[in-house]
Amino acid sequence: MDGARAASRLACTHPAPAAIDVTLDADNRVRQSGKKGRDMNPFDLKDRVAIVTGGNGGIGLGMARGLASAGARVVVAGRNATKSAAAAAEIGGVAIEVDVGDEASCRNLVAQTAARLGRVDILINNAGINVRKQPQEYTLAEWNEVLNTNLTGAFVCAQAAYPEMKKAGGGKIVNIGSMMSIFGASFTTPYAASKGGIVQMTRALATAWAADNIQVNAVLPGWIDTELTQGARRQVAGLHERVLARTPAARWGGPADFGGIAVFLCSGASDFVTGTAIPVDGGYSVQG
Repeated sequence: MDGARAASRLACTHPAPAAIDVTLDADNRVRQSGKKGRDMNPFDLKDRVAIVTGGNGGIGLGMARGLASAGARVVVAGRNATKSAAAAAEIGGVAIEVDVGDEASCRNLVAQTAARLGRVDILINNAGINVRKQPQEYTLAEWNEVLNTNLTGAFVCAQAAYPEMKKAGGGKIVNIGSMMSIFGASFTTPYAASKGGIVQMTRALATAWAADNIQVNAVLPGWIDTELTQGARRQVAGLHERVLARTPAARWGGPADFGGIAVFLCSGASDFVTGTAIPVDGGYSVQG
């Protein structure tokens, strides 16, 4: 085949780069129409409204602090009204009482946020509980309480937030999983089931709502020094030493380790990231 014929054939089978670029640019303009000039600082959350369930302590408060530092107006949502009010005052946010194990309470949280702050752009589903027993020792009531709080509550909050985010032109949902989303442990059967479910729910919501410019991702905390894990260390002999031995960073994490990942996943910096489950664990999950 001579050079002229070869060039002609390539031109027929491979669209010109310029045509591809024009098509992609037009598509991106449509999908990014709500960014409002954030290209200069993709981590800017000014004027964004965020709900953080379980935001009055531990990982949730670490994330709430990060969002507030990036300019978001943050709703600290939790069952302990006094604790939530203190956390909200610290970050210049708003406290709303919620029981994520109750459907009506979840829907009221989103409705109140929209009514008081005008919109809902971000939802972090962080609230959760654990009951540590061997599998044969759980009552069905304990199983249901953990699943309803950790998994069903996250789904209902996301479902309630969806129309508000769609109305705003897009949104960000971050679901908090766990190392138990990946690994098993003899003393966490319902907790592990709920956190495994969080990852699969995240993937399903991400595929369902991508067309609405809503990104849904999960964060999988490693062993973090919180009230929840302090209880685990008291109940599980040798846990502290085993965690340190397996973690390449050679320390437990802290709430401050979650401010950055919260800002990334809730800002324009992650507009093309959805359906992921990101460990924040000091290397625990990759240690051989």
